Amino acid sequence: MLVMENVSYVFRGGSGVTDLNFEVAVGEIVALVGLNGAGKTTLMRLALGMLRPQSGTIRVFDHPLHEVPSAQWSQVGALIERPAAYPELTVRENLRIACLLRDGDPGIVEAALKVWGLGSVATRRFRRLSSGNRQRVGLAAALQHEPRLIVLDEPSSALDPASVILLREQLVHRANDGSAILVSSHHLDEVARIADRVLLMNRGQLIGQLDHTGVDIERAFFERIRADDEEREIMGEQ
Repeated sequence: MLVMENVSYVFRGGSGVTDLNFEVAVGEIVALVGLNGAGKTTLMRLALGMLRPQSGTIRVFDHPLHEVPSAQWSQVGALIERPAAYPELTVRENLRIACLLRDGDPGIVEAALKVWGLGSVATRRFRRLSSGNRQRVGLAAALQHEPRLIVLDEPSSALDPASVILLREQLVHRANDGSAILVSSHHLDEVARIADRVLLMNRGQLIGQLDHTGVDIERAFFERIRADDEEREIMGEQ
């Protein structure tokens, strides 16, 4: 569903990502974890064609990124950094537009409002929503059309505990129906509950998988990051 092979993208300041190699299969939830600035958002923007790799190959639905048919892009659901919405339109209007942009049936909007508990604010302008409700609108827009590939950047940001549980249930449900899911998060315990694999990212590179079945996943996370930092320092001195 999503494959990256030797993908690099470096910004002028030197930050970015290098030599990314991974894939997300049908029905799989892959979590991406790392410190702030590790490159998680850049990786996701590359996966969605928001950035074009300077080297390497990205394949989506078994097509090279630049050859993915528009009809198949409509089968992607994404939320990157912040919800994309028209501030002066209502919640219902924003969900309807998101649906039409993905060639979906507008009839699904009412179901999405119900699933995400947005019925009470359906007629409220997006700009007047709380940050938690804005995030729920973004998630509803990304998932309401039942996408085959889902890419979510820190989706639990600003959500209350009940909404976090709802998000978890929705992602597991989508994966069970065959969707491929790539999700980044700072909440290690949360992604450990649902992920099939947890990929660890540091300084723009994927440095392996994190064992998310252990008792103290947070300690394992920081130990892997520290070890990678020390190894880079040693290599830099040589």
